[in-house]
Amino acid sequence: MLFDTHAHAHFNAYQADSDEVIKRSLSKNVVINLVGTQSDTSKRAVEVAERFKNVFASVGLHPEHLFSKFVDEEETSFLSREEEFNFEYYKKLCASEKVIGIGECGLDFYRIPEGLSKEQMLPKQRQVFLEHIRLAKETNLPMVIHCREAHEELIEILQDATRDLPLPPPLQRRGDDDSPPLRKGEGEGGVSPLTGTIHCYTSNWENAQKYLAMGFYIGFTGVITFPPLKKNPQAQADLLEVVAKMPLERILLETDCPYLSPVPHRGKRGEPWMVEFTARKIAEIRGVSYDEVVKATTQNALYLFNKIKLND
Repeated sequence: MLFDTHAHAHFNAYQADSDEVIKRSLSKNVVINLVGTQSDTSKRAVEVAERFKNVFASVGLHPEHLFSKFVDEEETSFLSREEEFNFEYYKKLCASEKVIGIGECGLDFYRIPEGLSKEQMLPKQRQVFLEHIRLAKETNLPMVIHCREAHEELIEILQDATRDLPLPPPLQRRGDDDSPPLRKGEGEGGVSPLTGTIHCYTSNWENAQKYLAMGFYIGFTGVITFPPLKKNPQAQADLLEVVAKMPLERILLETDCPYLSPVPHRGKRGEPWMVEFTARKIAEIRGVSYDEVVKATTQNALYLFNKIKLND
């Protein structure tokens, strides 16, 4: 069983065939987390997840939607709609038993709208991210965190937010079966840790160690299968170093579909089942079996998103 911990198979890119895409991935034994990026896509993620077994949802407001700007990505281009974060709206969505995470939320300085600067964008992005942290604490759900060209700022915020909180308890594997792993001390009460995943990680080992020290997981997408960029080959080398050095018990698999389809499907619209190729690349880089990566990353996901109840 594979687990695509970050998919957008409910977006407009699948307007004509979303159900078929989801069913195709489920038939290949892939569990799916549909991730919302604003109020309507978060609501739709919940609605779709409630119609399928082994499909779940995360809800949040992506930093792209805090300022109106033109976004041109693989498989889509659009003018982002500026939206205010409505804490109570998202908290209400969390009442669904299918909601397992808070996000996609975070910081993004990759695209700066005309007439603004990074310094002007940061206060609003920081405040909205802090509201997501508050929501995660209130609902006791892990976070799905987006970061693009903002790791220094994001790490500072998370270090402040986690300073007086306990680390998540270590993953306790049950053995060779496929049962969900147990949390050590689960159910004993006390202050809950703040945890989650750094989605679509593309930074270096130095930053990865800082996230790991705070108890976060790292999600890898098809980006790890891409060839190095000619203008900056070191970036891919740095990323693959992270894949090689990461503790296996903190790695998650993602597609981020419809974006970032892995080789050999590069340039095509992604689907959740393609997460297989990211798993195979991780196995290749680390010199372990594909089955070991599949089993470990699925257990990691079930441990982190511990609200999940799988159906046969």
